[in-house]
Amino acid sequence: MNANPGEPPKAGDAGAPRWSGYLDWVREECIEAVTSLPYDQQRTSKVPSGWTPLELLNHLLHMEQRWFVWGFLAEKPADPFGDWNVDDPDADPDARWRVPDGVTAEQIAERLRAQGERTREVLRTHDLHEAGRVGGRFTSEPPTLEWICFHVLAEYARHAGHLDITVELMTEGRDLPAR
Repeated sequence: MNANPGEPPKAGDAGAPRWSGYLDWVREECIEAVTSLPYDQQRTSKVPSGWTPLELLNHLLHMEQRWFVWGFLAEKPADPFGDWNVDDPDADPDARWRVPDGVTAEQIAERLRAQGERTREVLRTHDLHEAGRVGGRFTSEPPTLEWICFHVLAEYARHAGHLDITVELMTEGRDLPAR
């Protein structure tokens, strides 16, 4: 019996198909966590850092895009840091996630699923040992596709845990203590 019904099977193809399956699973878990919340809770923070579930979902969309499209393929997205309130979040200590007014969780979920299809395409058409292209996100020594998969899956897993806690707090009507 599988305690996580969406998890890929224990046996199956290794390599790119396995990476695609795990990325799809965790991506959908995050989408479901946010879209299952009422509209007002999607836009409410329950954590001291102030992010909302909708902002986190938007971050995941842009994060996956930055790594697979801009990082690996060297195709710059229209707004690579569209999940942030500044153009260079690494250079601004006041940077925080944001979602443009009027954007819904369902719209972000649709875009995230489309990004997932793009990621699956990359994994179907490139070798995991292949390094990303220079000229996009990387000016030298880009990581391999497999490294990017590890990195993105780790980021998804961390944020899925954040969402699990946040949804639990919202369901129970509680807040975390302030820092």
